[in-house]
Amino acid sequence: MKILITGNMGYVGPGVVRQLRSTFPNATLIGYDMAYFATCLTNATVFPESKLDVQLFGDVRTMPAEVLEGVDAVVHLAAISNDPMGTKFEDITLDVNYKSSVRIAEMAKAAGVKSYVFASSCSMYGATEGSAKTESSTLNPLTAYARSKVFTEQGVEPLAGDGFTVTCLRFATACGMSDRLRLDLVLNDFVAGAVATGKINILSDGSPWRPLIHVKDMARAIEWAITRDASNGGEFLAVNAGSNEWNYQVSELAEAVADVIPGTEVTLNRDAAPDKRSYCVNFDLFKSLAPNHQPQVTLKQAIQELRDGLMAMNFKDGDFRNSLLMRLKVLTSLQDTGEINDQLQWKHNKTKVSEEQAELETA
Repeated sequence: MKILITGNMGYVGPGVVRQLRSTFPNATLIGYDMAYFATCLTNATVFPESKLDVQLFGDVRTMPAEVLEGVDAVVHLAAISNDPMGTKFEDITLDVNYKSSVRIAEMAKAAGVKSYVFASSCSMYGATEGSAKTESSTLNPLTAYARSKVFTEQGVEPLAGDGFTVTCLRFATACGMSDRLRLDLVLNDFVAGAVATGKINILSDGSPWRPLIHVKDMARAIEWAITRDASNGGEFLAVNAGSNEWNYQVSELAEAVADVIPGTEVTLNRDAAPDKRSYCVNFDLFKSLAPNHQPQVTLKQAIQELRDGLMAMNFKDGDFRNSLLMRLKVLTSLQDTGEINDQLQWKHNKTKVSEEQAELETA
C-alpha cells in the first residue's frame, strides 16, 4: 500500500505517521508539507519524518498531479489549522482548506486512488443548544476555519463512487502531547499554564462545551478510515470522530487539570462576552462503524502526558500565548522575517499560486 499524507509536519501528523508505520510496516508512506512548522519540535525522541519513505515539500495549492501516481490512499491533513489563523488569513484559509482539498480529491480520483480521508471538524456545528449534535444536525459554522470544512465536505461528496471512497472525519478538538506540540488548543493551554505558572486563566466564563479527542486517537480513526470499504458507511461518509465521554465544559477541563497538578489556581473571566462556539457532539455512529478503533486515551492520561512532556522540556514560559508554540505566532514570525509573503508562500519558491487559484470562492 502507498499512502500520501498531506500536512504531515504539523501537530497531528507525527502521530499519524507513527500509527500508520506501526500498522502497515511494509507500506510506502509519503509526506507532503509546506514545512511552516518543521522546526517546531517538542521533546521528540526521533525526527518524525524518519518513519516516512519520502518527504516532499510543497504547497497544496500547487501540488502537481504526479505526486498521486500509484497512491492507494490520501490522508489530507493540510490546512490553515485554527480560528485565529483563519481570522487573520481568511481568504487563504478558504483557498488552502477548501479549494485545494477539493482539487486534490479530484486529482486523486483521476489517478486511481481508492481512499480519500479528509480531516474535517466538529466546529462546523458552531453555536448549538439542546441535545448532542449528530451527523444529520443543522450545521452552523461561525468561523472561516469551520466554513472551510463545510465547503470541502460539500465539494468532495459528489466525487465518491466508482471505487473512490471518501471519508470526512469530523474530529473533536484535538489535544495531547505531540512531537510538534501546539498550545493554542484548550486542554494544552490549560496544562501549559498549570506547569509554567501554577495558574489557569480561562478567557471565557467557562461555560462553553467542547468535545475533545487525543491526537493518538485521531491517528487510530484515520487508520480505520483508510481501510474501510463502501460496505461500512457508504462510498461517502461524514462522521463525528471522538467519544461521547469526552464532551466537557471548559471549566470542567480546567478543574481536571487542577486535580492532576495540585496547587493550580483556576480563574474565570466572568465579564467575557459569551463564546458562541459551544457544542456537544454525539459519536454513536463512529462507535458503531469503527468498534475496534475507538478512542482509548482518558482525560487524566492526556493531562498527565502533557504535564510530563512539558516538564521534560523544562517548560517555564508564563507568556506562552505569545510564543512560537502558538501556530499563528509562527506564521507571523515567518512573515516578519521575510521568509514568507502575504499569501503565505515561501519567498524562495518559484511556483506561485495563480490569480485564479488565489481568488476567494464564495460557494
